[in-house]
Amino acid sequence: MRRLTRAETQERNRAKVLAAAREEFTSRGFRDTKIDGIAERAKLTRGAVYSNFPGKRALYFAVLAQDAERVPEPTPPEPGLTVGEALGALARAWVARLPLATAEQDTAVRLDMDLVAEVVADERTRRPYAQLMKLDAILLGLALEGLGPSRARGRLVGVAEAALTTLHGARQLAALAPGFVEPFNIVAACEQLAELDLDDTWQPPHLPHVSAARRVDEPWSPPTVVDAIRAQSVQPSGDGVVAVLGLHRIAAVEEALRAAPADADVTAALVTSTPGELAPLARLTVAELRTCLLGAFPSSVWPRLRVVLDVSGSLAAAAGVPAVSDATETAVRVAAGRIVARAEGWGACHAAASVSGS
Repeated sequence: MRRLTRAETQERNRAKVLAAAREEFTSRGFRDTKIDGIAERAKLTRGAVYSNFPGKRALYFAVLAQDAERVPEPTPPEPGLTVGEALGALARAWVARLPLATAEQDTAVRLDMDLVAEVVADERTRRPYAQLMKLDAILLGLALEGLGPSRARGRLVGVAEAALTTLHGARQLAALAPGFVEPFNIVAACEQLAELDLDDTWQPPHLPHVSAARRVDEPWSPPTVVDAIRAQSVQPSGDGVVAVLGLHRIAAVEEALRAAPADADVTAALVTSTPGELAPLARLTVAELRTCLLGAFPSSVWPRLRVVLDVSGSLAAAAGVPAVSDATETAVRVAAGRIVARAEGWGACHAAASVSGS
């Protein structure tokens, strides 16, 4: 039998730790689960667990992210949906995963019912999670705007925020008060959100004061990366904007999406100084929304945004950002295989996206 390489052994051990952790979290809940119990179940040492995950919370987020990424893909709807119909389809996809008021659901509820408590327990997770929710709202809002009748209504990110607030609230109550949530009412409520007039306009107050991007002429040789929204490998080599954003600055990507030409690619490389814990949280958030988008929107109206969870920093390095933090905001304009402009700091996404590619 061939001897496993060190990398193969580490990957096998990581899989064993994840499987054991899922069983422990499901049977005991997050609070009562111990790293020693996970190690014993996985038949590994405590050190082997910590060599793969920095702590129990990071492992918990990784288990939830893995489960979210393994959810079977729903069949996309046919084109021609209205905003209300799309919101209803999104809500149906969401409530289909809610626990029911039955004993058989107890273990499933136990696995993720501590998520919110663990997010809000620490500013290091709470602030990135708020930005990840903003990303979800931007993606959902852009998908709604892509539906024919909604174009005259302008920005729909506010409606998307209202829908996500409703759905996340339903999720929490379904876990905390089994039997309270009526799924059909949640779907009907989300459908009615299409009629909200939130006077949602796009004009962040700082944009008039943003400095122009610097014109440069630099090589552009991006690595092949995974677009987490479409779960596909891509090489962002086409004309467009690449934004390297720390997890405290994710919402700035909307500036690039609104300012870039309609035919330009927009790629967000999400980076963090603590990838062991925050990267799984980002994976979880994006994967959950992706599943709902698949069941609610035809591919023709999906946002053009690519979201890359740049844990290794390879895409950031290609864009000339070798050192990253959760406050990073750097954007480059790419044209004809070269970086033709770059901007850093507050407003960088808007500045780079406003540069002509010619």
